[in-house]
Amino acid sequence: MPSLKEKLRNRQTTIGSWISLSGLDSCEIMARSGFEWLVIDMEHTAISSGRMVDLIRVVDLCGIAALVRVGANDPLLIKHALDAGARGIIVPNVCSAEEAERAVAAAYYPPVGNRGVGLFRAQGYGQAFDSYRSKADVETVVIVQIEHKDAVEKLDAILAVTGVDGFLIGPYDLSGSLGAPGDFDAAPYKACITKVSAALRNAPVPGGVHVVHPDREQLSRLIADGYKFLVYGVDEMFLSRSAANEAAFAAGLAH
Repeated sequence: MPSLKEKLRNRQTTIGSWISLSGLDSCEIMARSGFEWLVIDMEHTAISSGRMVDLIRVVDLCGIAALVRVGANDPLLIKHALDAGARGIIVPNVCSAEEAERAVAAAYYPPVGNRGVGLFRAQGYGQAFDSYRSKADVETVVIVQIEHKDAVEKLDAILAVTGVDGFLIGPYDLSGSLGAPGDFDAAPYKACITKVSAALRNAPVPGGVHVVHPDREQLSRLIADGYKFLVYGVDEMFLSRSAANEAAFAAGLAH
């Protein structure tokens, strides 16, 4: 089976989901559900660094790839995620080629980048550094998030950075940068999405969108539009929506 990096390089459609809850059981349920990979969110959740390691371990044991959305474009946070065993990182709010270059440099060991060398879980707790380094050189995934109007304006330059494997639109922050958080029907937001979609045809790397609220029609439409890296839903969204639907059905029977 091809790695996630190979699928991105070959522009094959790949679909994963999002972990925002810290529970190991809920993470395992998500990992066993059939998604190709899971993203552990370290930006907008209460997941601790120690719990991140446990969640990565659970995803690994279920046989799929774990990515980490780091809290910021910070070499320390990127190093923590990769040393814990993440297959790759998603870097929030990348608005320029220079910021993309910093993210790539932090993700790779010298001479490609400037990632610090340490021995933790990814390196077999000190027993497998050489084999890990060889694997990391060819399998580490770096996804930049396009979630500001400035990033849309500089999209071509950002995606031209060597080492960027793909991009992911963050719909809520992108709409927020346009002054209307969560308003995906606003004309400025639609204009940004139209511009990004048009750039897909000539972009050197594939693009993606986070479909936060599960919507099968939207997911199908995005794939038809050429997006290849799709995040579908969030663990808390699946749980809350399912619970609310079933509770409403049960309440209807009780009246």
